[in-house]
Amino acid sequence: MTTPPAVDSDLGWALGTVMRSYLRAANAAVADVPGGPRGYQVLSAAARGETGSQLALAQLLGVDRTVMTYLIDDLENAGLVARKPDPADRRARRLELTDAGRERLCDLERRLREVEEHLLGPLDPTERQTLRVLLHRVATDNGGATPGDVCKVAEEMDAGSAAGGY
Repeated sequence: MTTPPAVDSDLGWALGTVMRSYLRAANAAVADVPGGPRGYQVLSAAARGETGSQLALAQLLGVDRTVMTYLIDDLENAGLVARKPDPADRRARRLELTDAGRERLCDLERRLREVEEHLLGPLDPTERQTLRVLLHRVATDNGGATPGDVCKVAEEMDAGSAAGGY
């Protein structure tokens, strides 16, 4: 099958096609973790020590706080995270990965790397790196955001997306 000539130079078509392919494969790669993509994001944030309180984590990931409570309950019931008392505030709980959570996160990250490698398969290693650098530059400079303002760009994308997931 060949690409119609009208879309050969259409950036929107190319980005949309790549994004849909990535989302489909990435969502499948994390589907077996409680909460799917959001569960992966919680595990990843916990591994980086970015969790703070549940409310802070919910705000960081753009998830409603009540939904976050259920998501963490599911991850905890699966043995992937544990709520620990916060030494700075005994009323608050901090989220920590369990050994099983660390193992699952490593597996999920491996799967997502495989998704990326498959998606970027037509490119050689130099082209892959160039594409990543260029896309990062465009993504972080989108709409006047500075490269240090990646969170702002992500929040705007999340606010404008009704699709959920990644």
